[in-house]
Amino acid sequence: MIKYILSFLCLICLVFQTKSQVNANRKMIWSDEFNCAESFPDTAKWNYDKGDGCPELCGWGNNEQQYYTVSRLKNARIENGMLVLEVHKEDFQNGKYTSARLTSKNKGDWKYGRMEIKARIPKGRGIWPAIWMMPTQNAYGTWPHSGEIDIMENVGYWPDSLFATVHTGYYNGMNGTQKSKAIHHNTLSKEFHLYAVEWSEERIDFFVDDMKFQSFSNDHTNTEAWPFDKEFHLLMNVAVGGHWGGKYGIDDTIFPQRMEVDYVRVYQ
Repeated sequence: MIKYILSFLCLICLVFQTKSQVNANRKMIWSDEFNCAESFPDTAKWNYDKGDGCPELCGWGNNEQQYYTVSRLKNARIENGMLVLEVHKEDFQNGKYTSARLTSKNKGDWKYGRMEIKARIPKGRGIWPAIWMMPTQNAYGTWPHSGEIDIMENVGYWPDSLFATVHTGYYNGMNGTQKSKAIHHNTLSKEFHLYAVEWSEERIDFFVDDMKFQSFSNDHTNTEAWPFDKEFHLLMNVAVGGHWGGKYGIDDTIFPQRMEVDYVRVYQ
């Protein structure tokens, strides 16, 4: 019995040692800890997407109902050491809801690495929060040909849903061929969780709280299958409605709702 206990303890030590070595080999190259007094998001690191996506893409191409505002504390602010993206039901410009979408384009752009975001997401029917990545330059053409990496998506009518998805020319949502995986997780809106992606020239792995649950590999055929050899940037937003998020309508009694982000860290 002592022999088996010692073997088990050695195995645990090996696991922790290996994880420590991996962590020691990581070099942080970009981050935002949101550790400042109440203020706007840091404009040296973040841009705002504005409006409802019209006239080119009404509802950002997804029939979403929110209007993304710019430099409006009600929708995007630093508060109590975290970033808050808050959605309100209100008439504003062309929309019935206001929200915010931040991007790091041309301020944080990377090819390969580990991107991790610690966040607590909102809840409610009609809510569609997302943490994702898009190409900084559409080197292989417009969406979906230059790719998309969805680190975390949730649809409010399925509150315990956690999706990780890859879109490419071959595999995309327009054709229903996207490479996606969903898992059940019942504390997404109650607790902070660590969402991460590890992206190399061979594969993209997706994690929640350091548990890998999705992976996409480079098959070395062409850019329609693997366009992920160019720089990508990060996006964080909370949408309302849309073809997917609003599939079962919008519950107007749930607002306001917020996504809270403790930190964003990028490692080489």
